[in-house]
Amino acid sequence: MGRVAGRFARVEPRRRATALVLGLLSDLPRKNCWTLAEHAGDATPDGMQHLLHRAKWDADAVRDDVRAYVVEHLADDQAVLVVDETGDLKKGTATVGVQRQYTGTAGRIENAQVAVYLVYSADHRHAAIDRALYVPRSWTEDPDRCRNAGIPDDLAFATKPQLAARMVERALDAGTPARWVAGDEVYGDNPHLRTVLERRQTGYVLAVSSTHPITTHAWKFQAKTLAARIPRRAWQRLSAGSGAKGERYYDWAQIDIHDPAGRPGHWYLLVRRNRRTGELAFYRCFSPRPVPLSELVQVAGRRWTIEETFQAGKGLTGLHEHQVRRWTSWHRWVTLAMLSHAFLAVTAATERRDRPAFDSLIPLTGNEIQHLFAALISPAHDLAHRLRWSHWRRRHQARARACHYQRQANCPAIEVRVP
Repeated sequence: MGRVAGRFARVEPRRRATALVLGLLSDLPRKNCWTLAEHAGDATPDGMQHLLHRAKWDADAVRDDVRAYVVEHLADDQAVLVVDETGDLKKGTATVGVQRQYTGTAGRIENAQVAVYLVYSADHRHAAIDRALYVPRSWTEDPDRCRNAGIPDDLAFATKPQLAARMVERALDAGTPARWVAGDEVYGDNPHLRTVLERRQTGYVLAVSSTHPITTHAWKFQAKTLAARIPRRAWQRLSAGSGAKGERYYDWAQIDIHDPAGRPGHWYLLVRRNRRTGELAFYRCFSPRPVPLSELVQVAGRRWTIEETFQAGKGLTGLHEHQVRRWTSWHRWVTLAMLSHAFLAVTAATERRDRPAFDSLIPLTGNEIQHLFAALISPAHDLAHRLRWSHWRRRHQARARACHYQRQANCPAIEVRVP
């Protein structure tokens, strides 16, 4: 917290932010302003809500500090910047950016809020270093709705690949050591991110759909058509990295791609085949210099680290439990959750490097570090504090219920006529 102390205009919000981060690192079963305020010893959640909404501090500057902290401890010249989005299911229509849209969290179209994240994936650890809230056109074309949610007046609609490109460029402009960028089909099928990376001579391994058009020296074909022509001897059995159940072995093949513009660099179509089902996956790749198939496979395997980051961020540091509605509050909560997760990731990497575990133990994980940290710093509150919070919650819920019933009573009844 000392690294970000200068981002707060006053000592009070700085101390409040420390209390919030300690709460995010605790073992509370649910993390929002109410539970974090009770954990911190506050009488009401007003202070936490003030920190997220009205207090003077710069969340983007804290984000930059988080990136610098992660890079300082996890720096790797072969690191991969991984982009992906995740959704949080929401009710109603007032929460910033919410609408009915597809989210992988539910696996279907739901009322959700979607954000794009950038993860720094080094050799042994990974952590989120940037975030961007996806604001749909239904919002950007409604100025009053944006104004009510605190969205800046100059914010224009941007696609998810455009948001990803901005975050990658921001990281590279800050000197983040990374050689590759990885992402799924949403980013590989869209040419915008690929063009930005090729212009910066930054390598990428981006998943594409089976119908993605590929230009070869002969003609333009769909990715699945080229894959069908790969000879049997061209496939190689390689591991995409270790998973929870051991090495992840697939069959892989690589096809050179022609660049019509004749720009410097090397383009490839990477094809992955499941050894059991035969299912194919496709990746469009670029590198400023020639690279072997094994290196492209390792980069493709790194894409899954962002899924692990989402799982840890949501499961350990409350990334998705913010329960805030406005633009500023969302960015502040998510940034502090990223800071909390970065602390766990860096601590785990440091312990693994400086204090190797015995053969009979696995290395310290983020889950175990959080458990130990919470046991060491968890504040002890007396019974009176717990009872005061029980009274506050019940009073607040009674007021909310009364307001709901009154609103329902004031709504005009709809007459239904049965023929």
